[in-house]
Amino acid sequence: MAARTGTAERTGIGRVVVAVAMAAGVLTGCATAGEDGREARSASSGRTIPFDLYTHCGIDEARIGSTYFEAVTPLSDGSGNPPEGWDNPTQRGTMTLKSETEAVFTDDAGHEVRFRVRPGASDFKRVCA
Repeated sequence: MAARTGTAERTGIGRVVVAVAMAAGVLTGCATAGEDGREARSASSGRTIPFDLYTHCGIDEARIGSTYFEAVTPLSDGSGNPPEGWDNPTQRGTMTLKSETEAVFTDDAGHEVRFRVRPGASDFKRVCA
C-alpha cells in the first residue's frame, strides 16, 4: 500500500487510500480485518489471521469480525500518532485470538499488542480520520 511509505502519507495520497479503503469496508474505524479484506466471522480462540492494524492515531482499538477489542496498554507517540518504529496508517501482521475475550497482534518487526474484548461495544470508542 502506498501509504506505508510515509512519503505518500505526507502528500495526501495516503489519506485518499485510507478513505477509499474505509468506504470499501476494508478499514473499519481503528483497525482492519484480514489483509485480504475478509473478516473473521467470530472470535474463535486459537485462530491466527492476517491483520492490518490501523495505527494512524495510535494503537488503541481493533475490530475482529463483529467484536470490538481495546488495547490493554494503548500506544502512541504522545501526539496521537503511532510510536516510532510503527508503520502509518497501518501495520501489517497477524492477530491471534487467544480466547473469546483476548487477542494478540504481532508483526515481523517484533511488536506485540494485547487486546481485550470491550463488552457490549457496537462501534469504536472514537473514529480516527
